[in-house]
Amino acid sequence: MAKTPQISREKILAAALELVRGGGDGALNARALAKALGCSTQPIFRNFTDMQALRAALLEEIHNRYLAFMEAYIAASAHPPYKASGLAYIAFARTEPRLFRQLFMRERSSDREGPELADWEPTIAAVQGYTGLSHREAELFHLELWGLVHGTAVMLATGYLDLDEETISGMLTDVYQGLKLKWGERK
Repeated sequence: MAKTPQISREKILAAALELVRGGGDGALNARALAKALGCSTQPIFRNFTDMQALRAALLEEIHNRYLAFMEAYIAASAHPPYKASGLAYIAFARTEPRLFRQLFMRERSSDREGPELADWEPTIAAVQGYTGLSHREAELFHLELWGLVHGTAVMLATGYLDLDEETISGMLTDVYQGLKLKWGERK
């Protein structure tokens, strides 16, 4: 009897990512994934206890791709890192709308420790460094600016709005400068 080839965890995650990239979260189920892999569902459940475990691993994979995208964008940007990170977030939404939705537009009421939350404190510390604000003030400053960044990203990811990067960059500068005036520049 011929031995069936093993289908690796990495290959399963790559196929799951492509399903989500092509059709959103609704496209990902065990049968569709097995079909994309050209196998039965058995290898999927040999590697993952259930679809919830697969989705958690996929979310981590998407987050890792997002971080790599952010790092490359920021490194190539002529903007200061804080502004470049906002522009990168928006660019990720534009170039990978379904992955963006999976990562940042999913139901999160029970998700208090998602992978992307690890960046919160370093971001707040950076805002403190740029502005001289206290920790709490820097959190509020960031939340106010992040509302614009996330809202713009959502509008791009859903096709509601299409703005060029120059316009977005100007919007971010305007709001950043306005917030600095509001909070009173301390540096």
